[in-house]
Amino acid sequence: MARAASRKADVRGQRIDVKGPKADVKAQRTDRNRTALDLDRVIHERLRLGIISALAANDRLSFNDLKRLLQTTDGNLSVHARKLEEALYIACEKSFDGRMPRTEYRLTAAGRRALEKYVAHMESIIRAVRE
Repeated sequence: MARAASRKADVRGQRIDVKGPKADVKAQRTDRNRTALDLDRVIHERLRLGIISALAANDRLSFNDLKRLLQTTDGNLSVHARKLEEALYIACEKSFDGRMPRTEYRLTAAGRRALEKYVAHMESIIRAVRE
């Protein structure tokens, strides 16, 4: 059981006053104290980055097209696609082609912005390492 209490938390050398349950501390740390090395963890996972990249290059892709392109299993693709849907980075549309169910994915505007931000972030890290 989380107990609400006032306490101080050390976050990367900074001390901040934090009130509320411990779960709130982690959220506040990630929001307030991003560094150059912090990456969007939703996109950074290999398969999710593959999904986002494939959808950035195509208007729409079916579940089977993504599965074949990324060489993954139904379950693995489903779990990672759901995570991207929850982040509102991709949209899923289900329909029927005759009697066969068809699931198609497309990249949302928020997903495109997140990918662009991620790529720019990675490029800045690469430039910093090369200097």
